[in-house]
This record gives sequence, C-alpha cells and structure tokens, in this order.
Amino acid sequence: MPESVYKVVELVGTSTESWEKAAKAAVERAAKSLRDLRVAEVVEQDIVIEKGKVTSYRTKVKLSFKYEGGG
Repeated sequence: MPESVYKVVELVGTSTESWEKAAKAAVERAAKSLRDLRVAEVVEQDIVIEKGKVTSYRTKVKLSFKYEGGG
C-alpha cells in the first residue's frame, strides 16, 4: 500500500443554535472546495455574548484531507 500525505487546515464554524451545528457548518462549507475530507478534530469551542445573552456558538476544527500537491 503506498504512503499517503494529508494536509490539515483550521476552520471556525458558527451557529446561533449549538457547537455541533457550528462544527457541521465548517465541515460542510469546506467540502464545497476541498476533496477527500478525512477527519475533523474539535480543538476549541466558545460563545459570543451580547448584552448578557449568548448570541452564537463557535467551534474551531482541524480538518484533514488527502494532499494531492504537484511534483
């Protein structure tokens, strides 16, 4: 089996509903321009607070995909 190489990028997804939906948004958006996505690792979660209320959830993910770089 030949060796493979994967590239990792960090993305931040946002949602007004949950951290899970924020992560899903990041992955689904990345899937529109990256091929062969493999693993998404949640590395950080936070919330935005305005006037004492949570207004959005943010999830930072490290997303890996198979590297197909040129020669």
